[in-house]
Amino acid sequence: MDYSKTLRLPQTEFPMRGNLPQKEPQFVELWQDKDLYNKRIEKRKKEGAPRFVLHDGPPYANGKIHIGHALNKTLKDIIVRYKYMAGYMANYIPGWDTHGLPIEYAVLKDSGEDRANMSVLELRRKCLEYAKKWIEIQKTDFIRMGVIGDFDNRYVTFDPHLEAKEIEVFGEMARKGYIYKGKKAVYWCSHCETALAEAEIEYKDRKSPSIYVKFPAKNIKGLGPEGVDQSKLFAVIWTTTPWTIPANQYISVNPKFTYVWVHNLDADEYYLMNKELAPAALADCKIENYEFAGREMTGAEWELAEFMHPWASYNRTVYVLEGNHVTLDAGTGCVHTAPGHGVDDFEVYKKYENEGKLKQEVICPVDNKGRMTAEAGSFLEGKTVWEAEGPSISALAHEGMLLGKKSLHHQYAHCWRCKNPVIYRATEQWFASINDFREDALKAVDETRFIPSWGHDRLYNMIRDRQDWCISRQRSWGVPIPAFYCDGCGNYVITPETIESVKEIVEKEGTDAWWAHPAEELLPKDFKCPHCGGSRFHQEKDIMDVWFDSGSTWNGVLKDPHPVWKETGAAYPCDLYLEGSDQHRGWFHSSLLTSVAVNGCAPYKAVLTHGFTMDGEGRKMSKSVGNVVAPQDIIDKYGADVMRLWISSVDYQGDVRLSDKIVKSMSDVYRKIRNTFRYLLGNLYDFDPKTDSVAYGDMEELDRWALLRLEQVKRTVLKAYEDYEFHVMYHAVHNFCTVDLSSIYLDILKDRLYTEKDDSLLRRSAQTAMYEILTSLVRLVAPVICFTAEEVWQALPNREEREWSVHMADMPAENDRYMDKVLEEKWKKRLALRSVVTKALEEARQAKVIGHPLDAEITIYADGEHLETLKAMEKELADFCLVSQAKISGDLSAAPENAFASEDGTVKVSIAVCTLEKCERCWKRTPDVNSDPKHEHVCARCAKVLTEMGE
Repeated sequence: MDYSKTLRLPQTEFPMRGNLPQKEPQFVELWQDKDLYNKRIEKRKKEGAPRFVLHDGPPYANGKIHIGHALNKTLKDIIVRYKYMAGYMANYIPGWDTHGLPIEYAVLKDSGEDRANMSVLELRRKCLEYAKKWIEIQKTDFIRMGVIGDFDNRYVTFDPHLEAKEIEVFGEMARKGYIYKGKKAVYWCSHCETALAEAEIEYKDRKSPSIYVKFPAKNIKGLGPEGVDQSKLFAVIWTTTPWTIPANQYISVNPKFTYVWVHNLDADEYYLMNKELAPAALADCKIENYEFAGREMTGAEWELAEFMHPWASYNRTVYVLEGNHVTLDAGTGCVHTAPGHGVDDFEVYKKYENEGKLKQEVICPVDNKGRMTAEAGSFLEGKTVWEAEGPSISALAHEGMLLGKKSLHHQYAHCWRCKNPVIYRATEQWFASINDFREDALKAVDETRFIPSWGHDRLYNMIRDRQDWCISRQRSWGVPIPAFYCDGCGNYVITPETIESVKEIVEKEGTDAWWAHPAEELLPKDFKCPHCGGSRFHQEKDIMDVWFDSGSTWNGVLKDPHPVWKETGAAYPCDLYLEGSDQHRGWFHSSLLTSVAVNGCAPYKAVLTHGFTMDGEGRKMSKSVGNVVAPQDIIDKYGADVMRLWISSVDYQGDVRLSDKIVKSMSDVYRKIRNTFRYLLGNLYDFDPKTDSVAYGDMEELDRWALLRLEQVKRTVLKAYEDYEFHVMYHAVHNFCTVDLSSIYLDILKDRLYTEKDDSLLRRSAQTAMYEILTSLVRLVAPVICFTAEEVWQALPNREEREWSVHMADMPAENDRYMDKVLEEKWKKRLALRSVVTKALEEARQAKVIGHPLDAEITIYADGEHLETLKAMEKELADFCLVSQAKISGDLSAAPENAFASEDGTVKVSIAVCTLEKCERCWKRTPDVNSDPKHEHVCARCAKVLTEMGE
């Protein structure tokens, strides 16, 4: 007889191979056809569930998504999916950042047109088309990744509602006195021809000339060395930006530092320097023969002393100012000060101007394109600032004012958009005065939860130390600065009435209205200038910093949203912002400032940050290096779930590594988890949980242990989700599937699942546990491997009695009954002994002592507690160890020399080939094979089952 036909082998349509690239789009279609996102919202709304709102940091709409986007969006999706399954009305409104230079630059580059030859409205129309195109491309990729959200009602910063709400934020800040226009030295990108904010700066290594320059004494308040002719006296400054020499107007000294005259004995010249810095500076200048002359002086004594600009043709008096920004890090302690090209320089000058001690026009001889103007001199006019470095140094040398020169490698500010070096340039710009609400902003940081916790200090320190925010940009594609200028008196005008009028028009027409209408049509009817009573006006041409755009989205999405979001998306402050760690200086920062300025609180309750994606060797991904791993390539080859599983596996709060090798390894892990689901499903084909379930108290002890482990894993996973520690969830699930289930529980179960009668207590007990494990595990992993979880859910028995999608279901509830501490301790001891036996069997198999474990008989030698544990399970010991025969000995010394020993030597196992006849049905070798004449070549247990089956 062919006894294999009597076995209860697994049966399932759930395939071994995932074929995820082909299957996953089918589930995307299912979720869209059945409107999964809104069905979830409706369900929770009916339940009166609490809200959980994650406000999406908008990616920029100007190119294909990269692996950083995939990491960010998947983390958000895991959270939103989990929060829904945990009982929240969890919304997710995807957003896009659409204004600003990169899109404007790309449009001009693609079209080949000159910006000067295009009307503002024409350029804006092309920018809008460009942004819309990339939004659709990125949106398609995000949906393919499994991201679920309100994509039909996504938010975009070019939306008239959001533009109007941004203008509202600006207007309220202006009403409170936080907005002003003034001339200050700001970061300026000559390539992009616009001012930049601190958040738009990145630092890279640059080689710069390092020069020491002499400034001849003019009126030094009698502080020169006694008896020395003034023509021999010079202040010496140090700079790495020779092109700023034409803009030099002052020298700064620290009032508390000690200054001395250094006598260059070879040249018979005297140099004013800080006493501590002088030796290193003189070494740079290759001056070895020197001495200190005269008395020591404080910097304070030198205030408003006068020197002359090193270029005699300028005939410019250079005043000495006190500046606490002067340090002992490098240089001479006499700091070159050009207010037109330095933040500290400008602030020092403004202090003196405000005190009435100085009144001079700030010199800034550089135009928008970074070229020197006629004010710098004919020999520099028309050159870029970098081209002007050489001629400036040569001119100093020609004048005899160049004391020393060398090269220096240092970190230099670059534009993070075009990657070119930037300069400081004093221009008229619009600013938000951070100092007016800095303390409130710092308090809001303290009240926010940061994950990881170091995010608090990073953002706090940035807010504490930052200068006023330059919010204006000299471009066309963006939200305009809603200010008007009176043609009569020239003053700018921003009032609550003008803001409200502009806001209402923008809400209807969008910000194109600013360029499509004259000022009279944008202003309230019969509006008069509050300064002079004039009635003719023109508009500001600058647009707002894109960080002001995205930093104001809380107002149009969370606080006062479109009606379509009001029921699901309106929650201010929201529960969570989640972005890369660079956003402490970006979106987290700008959102906090605008929200605190307007409402006195942060727009978020918690901030979660992730690191950057590096290659397998920890290097930054770069197309030129060829180490980029694109999310589309992973999805096309392995499926989105493999990528999502990788994202869950890494400690994303730091930088993470990814390579083709890592993805391949993760696909193997995925396969193990998938095969676990497959095996569980395959053995539940004839199980009806309503009629076949076994009560917990009647279940086999091994099955109760499996439920105990399930409960422990469940609690670990749920806590990991709550703590946003997805790698903890991953390792718990992976270990549960590969060790607890595959290597232990399911391995032991095979015999009774396959050989026992279909409705026997032994088999139904196992199926009851397996059903509980399967239905719990599939929900626990659903936020991560969302497609596979859906596939498993659709294959479960009794489909009609469950939610139509696993993503409509709740997370499994905790079950205290399963947490049996006595059982846990008992099985911990049993499994420790089984581990010793398993290792002994593997060693014997490799030595070709045995083939299949059921060909073996074992003897376990132990004493004490181990012996008691073995004797308590003596009847099932062979089945527990997956061998045919198992014996126990309480005499460790009786173990043969070749016996396998545990690491501590307290347990030994000897293995021999079992010579008993093999049961042709269960493959065990037992003494009772052929004991039933009706069933030859089978053991008594199998004969009994066959009889019950009617065979």
